[in-house]
Amino acid sequence: MAASVFETCHVACCANRTPNVVSWGRGGAIAFGTCNSVALYDPQERRVVAVLNGHTGRVNAVQWVHREDCAPESHLVSGGSDNRIIVWAAQNGKFVQSVEFKGHTGPVCAVDAIYVEDSKILVASTASDSTVRLWLCNEAKEAQCLHTLSFGSGFMMDVSLALLPGSRVPILACGGDNSQVHLYVQSEGQLLKAMSLQGHEDWIRGVTWASLGGELLLASCSQDCLIRVWRLCAKSGTDARTEDDHTIIKMKEDVFEVKQRDKSSVFAVSLETVLAGHENWVYGVHWQPPLYRGGELQQPLSLLSASMDKTMILWAPEEGSGVWVEQVRVGEVGGNTLGFYGCQMSPDGSMIAAHAFHGALHLWCRDQDKEWRPGVVISGHFNAVQDLSWDPEGEFIVSVGSDQTTRLFTPWRKQGAKQETWHEISRPQIHGYDMQCLAMVGRFQFVSGADEKVLRVFQAPRNFVENFANISGTSREKLLTSSDSANLPEGASTPALGLSNKAVFQGDLVPKTNGEEGQFNSKSDQYQESYFHPLIMTEPPPEDHLLQNTLWPEVQKLYGHGFEMFCLASDSARTVVASACKASKAEHAAILLWSTATWRQLQALPCHTLTVTQMAFSPNARLLLAVSRDRTWSLWRRDLPAPESPEPQFSLHAHTGKETAVHSRIIWSCDWSPDSKYFVTSSRDKKVIVWGPCRYEDSGDSGPPPEIKPCSSVLDVGDSATAVAFCPALCSDNSYLLAVGLEGGQILLYRWSPGQEPAGGHDWSCRGQTDSSQSHSLAVKRLRWRPRTGRVGRVNNKEDGQPDGESEVEEESSWVQLASASADHSVKIFNINKLAL
Repeated sequence: MAASVFETCHVACCANRTPNVVSWGRGGAIAFGTCNSVALYDPQERRVVAVLNGHTGRVNAVQWVHREDCAPESHLVSGGSDNRIIVWAAQNGKFVQSVEFKGHTGPVCAVDAIYVEDSKILVASTASDSTVRLWLCNEAKEAQCLHTLSFGSGFMMDVSLALLPGSRVPILACGGDNSQVHLYVQSEGQLLKAMSLQGHEDWIRGVTWASLGGELLLASCSQDCLIRVWRLCAKSGTDARTEDDHTIIKMKEDVFEVKQRDKSSVFAVSLETVLAGHENWVYGVHWQPPLYRGGELQQPLSLLSASMDKTMILWAPEEGSGVWVEQVRVGEVGGNTLGFYGCQMSPDGSMIAAHAFHGALHLWCRDQDKEWRPGVVISGHFNAVQDLSWDPEGEFIVSVGSDQTTRLFTPWRKQGAKQETWHEISRPQIHGYDMQCLAMVGRFQFVSGADEKVLRVFQAPRNFVENFANISGTSREKLLTSSDSANLPEGASTPALGLSNKAVFQGDLVPKTNGEEGQFNSKSDQYQESYFHPLIMTEPPPEDHLLQNTLWPEVQKLYGHGFEMFCLASDSARTVVASACKASKAEHAAILLWSTATWRQLQALPCHTLTVTQMAFSPNARLLLAVSRDRTWSLWRRDLPAPESPEPQFSLHAHTGKETAVHSRIIWSCDWSPDSKYFVTSSRDKKVIVWGPCRYEDSGDSGPPPEIKPCSSVLDVGDSATAVAFCPALCSDNSYLLAVGLEGGQILLYRWSPGQEPAGGHDWSCRGQTDSSQSHSLAVKRLRWRPRTGRVGRVNNKEDGQPDGESEVEEESSWVQLASASADHSVKIFNINKLAL
């Protein structure tokens, strides 16, 4: 296939929880490791522009190879838990895997790289096998390991490479758990230890060089909460030998000699300054990138540091005295998070970014008044995403993941921007258990299940509905009438030791009068239970607001299952929710049905013998389909309502047994065709099968219903099919469009024509697949099509009175959107044009 039918609309992901995993390039792109991939993020466009798949373990270190002329980089280096280092090279505007270094026997935790003579790349890496290695990669893409330094039982946490002033000799700095910074020089084909710099009193977490005219500056940061800056300069032969002049007080210098061919040079290292200001471990330091001013390269004396105390500090020498002082301090307040893992600065120094323990990127931008303000930035789950769902109108997506959060994404268009970008605008649930499944019940209500026996029901607070109206550009009145606005709480907060989000009402937000500032009337005034502050959002909120001010109140708990929740489904009429839990016996594998009006348990549906893996109500809400780990499916029919019991009742309509089951492994996923006639199942045995036909006889029993059997030929997709979904819009010839997600991360698009003779497999035709850069790197957990045609945020944002309205709406209706959740921590949204099929 020449061009991919898939057009990536959005990738929601975040940085891995390791220190050296983010790097800001001179071209403006931020590269960061996310699960087993490297994402390239454009902070101006606010979207991920590329995903580089190649590692088979978690990416722990990412570093752009900066060019000496400060032009945009053409190489990127990454190291991962698969013990490999990959060099990515730019080709035709895309980054492709160029060279791979194998040799480490443990996960790589830091990398650095510089260009040496003839545009060869020298790469330094440190890994948890207690070695530091130097690699060389030439233009012919040949890789060799030049040197290996072994540190016995110690670990080096970070490495940094530079060229010695006045020569092309590389110098390597590495810092680790013996509290010393070791300097090594490559001379005459050997890597010689120049010296060890003493001073830190705890593990060294980061080292980084900056070139300053004829000198080098080395910054090192440590768990002793201090940053040290060292100065390295060349000494001419005369002043190296002069007697010490005891009349002048100056810093102690350490001297080392470098022999090169026939001449030797002497270099001196002295301590420039010690920076104290952080109150916890300092994890990262980063020099402001050099700039071209008036045709010459200048290195601004500005150092950024990030710490576990949740702050970043920008340090610089004072103009008059040259004493290094704190210029700016930014950070986040509140939330039960740990601090920052690393920091980066934009090429022009106008933006600074940090990444936190929970993967979130934090961005601050300097405005015209030289004030630093939080910027809008991407976010996503920091562990496997287990389930996702569109709201019934198709305006936003809610996803749940093993990172114990429920997140809500919607498009936002900045004023004057050409295109909308997707952002997380609410985090309705932050839980103490890994989330597993969710089902939307109407527009502003959902049920979620985690690794616990309880289901929890959440309802959107008024503050969310108002902010959603602001950001999506919908009318607030329309939204508030659709959700019963009179009784809506303002927001929600979680008690200090609880798991349930408690509603916060208007009356709870009474501001304290100034007179009572000093005294607390009671204990509870001093330790306030509610951390919620209503926000008025005109743009997507930063991470610390998401953590505290965007929770949804929990309105109900549903008890009844004996084991951890596994899957959920709700019907289109919003009257019933079905739930199932993990089970190894038939008695626990029953499906429970709940009424959404009273949240009482309606009935239990026993049939399966092992865990029910997925359920789906037919679009006309008349049938419930369940598939199970026991390799069978069951179909339940909603009985005609009886006058004595208004509540819906379901009875077994059809099921497969040991003989009739076509699948020979666990059935992972199922879905209904939009006309409720057929349903599809996908399994670990690589088979996808469409079943039917489902007839709905309302006229009483006119003979037995037709037997439900496979209507399609068995489609072999070549890998375990973990997710499947029918597109709600039919193709032009009334055939059906299906998306199949594989365990390897690929998504396939098939067209199925029911009229065709299924014998030869001609009823299936492959219509496209995600290429290597669009695919997930791990199993696809869930696929969901947008319930209506068109792309979110496109048509409804058109101003009135624009020409070509009709054709534009018609053109928009040829687009469909597919959302996918994966174990690789990402949620992806694809645009697919039906005309291109």
